[in-house]
Amino acid sequence: MATAVKVYGPPISTAVSRVLVCLLEKDVEFQLISVNMSKGEHKKPDFLKIQPFGQVPAFEDEDISLFESRAICRYVCEKYADKGNRGLYGTNPLAKASIDQWLEAEGQSFNPPTSTLVFQLAFAPKMKIKQDQGLIKQSEGKLAKVLDVYDKRLGETQFLAGHDFSLADLSHLPNTQYLVGATEKGELFTSRKNVARWWAEISSRDSWKKVLDMQKSV
Repeated sequence: MATAVKVYGPPISTAVSRVLVCLLEKDVEFQLISVNMSKGEHKKPDFLKIQPFGQVPAFEDEDISLFESRAICRYVCEKYADKGNRGLYGTNPLAKASIDQWLEAEGQSFNPPTSTLVFQLAFAPKMKIKQDQGLIKQSEGKLAKVLDVYDKRLGETQFLAGHDFSLADLSHLPNTQYLVGATEKGELFTSRKNVARWWAEISSRDSWKKVLDMQKSV
């Protein structure tokens, strides 16, 4: 009998929550293991053996370990292809390529400005760190340009990689949730008709609701 995979890190982490929602979509049993980052547990030798950069998430599946949330999600989809949402990472080379190109867009174009905005607007105030208004404005401008591209694309297809929900959409959930739900920048998404429709649809998935419940319970 297969043992549950292990995910190390707090569910409020955007990268950890990306892995969790993927596991839930794929109906893969997992064990979430707490890592107290305020106490430096992510920098201890035992943790660094599975996450050499001392960040979260770290991931173990029997005798293998991985880090970097997008790579973990791809692995989960490939290994557990016959479980849960079977089309999450495509079922043919063209579908996978389309998903990959939008995953790259998320990682390279969407993630940098949204990660900055999430930190500056949602986390810095709680951490008593002074916000960098210049950086916020710059990141907002970069994000607006990305979302203009997304809005055009989502006027042509229901989801980013085509007509089915995929890893490409899933990967956007964590940062967008913070910006829409915990900052005043939600209008960047809701003011764009197609992006707003897409966000309403992907954020209402049962898998993501379960992750939000996990975050609230921390």
